[in-house]
Amino acid sequence: MGRIKTMQIKRVTKKLLELHKGKFTENFDQNKKLVDQFIETKSKKLRNVIAGAVTKDTRVKKD
Repeated sequence: MGRIKTMQIKRVTKKLLELHKGKFTENFDQNKKLVDQFIETKSKKLRNVIAGAVTKDTRVKKD
């Protein structure tokens, strides 16, 4: 079982993918840098959780 993402994480992830869908890849480190550019997060952990969710959604949509 994985961790459950909050509605805030899901909402931000969905919005980022809608606005910048062509820029995100399956690479977590690259997505982490992009998330840092596009939004201002309160902490590194929040940024990493959002980047992980973006990476996961990117992988799911390509399959």
